[in-house]
Amino acid sequence: MNMKNLALILMSLLMVCCTKDDEVKAQTMTQKMYITIDGQAQAVTLVDNQATKTLVEKLQQAPVTVTLNSSGGFEIWGALGFSLPTSNEQINAQPGDVILYNGSNICIFYGTNSWSYTRLGKIDGLSESELRTYLKAGESNIRVTLSLNNATGISNVRSNAESGAYYSLNGQRVENPSKGIFIRNGKKVIL
Repeated sequence: MNMKNLALILMSLLMVCCTKDDEVKAQTMTQKMYITIDGQAQAVTLVDNQATKTLVEKLQQAPVTVTLNSSGGFEIWGALGFSLPTSNEQINAQPGDVILYNGSNICIFYGTNSWSYTRLGKIDGLSESELRTYLKAGESNIRVTLSLNNATGISNVRSNAESGAYYSLNGQRVENPSKGIFIRNGKKVIL
């Protein structure tokens, strides 16, 4: 085999190897969705498919709140209350993946599983451990709100609270606030 043929074979292999990565990158949208649990919103980068386009149209009308339950030690899932178009394929779901199952169920993974799903997106920036905590791994009746913005919905706060103190969105005083949304002097503050 001469060098020219070897170079052509190597280039062909390189193109085949890169094609799958390019397809995944091409599917990613810049559209964000937010998942809110107990007042904490996390961004989800959506993929570009008919299911996410339909979901975004639905969320443009109003946020959607669903009740999800832990299952199998790797996900929380439950009924959306409506159906979305499917484009199922065998997927090795990873922590942070947001998946459509059977057209009308949403699955949010904190572990791994392989099944025929329609990919919706991925939660941005949380480790597997942080996902387990955020998604309340192992719990049931988890109230989850899907929206296109990360606003808390708080428009007015009245309080007899101590001036300058920080309070959680649940109204509990926070001595050493860290990153998040708090109430201080009757106003929302983001740290």
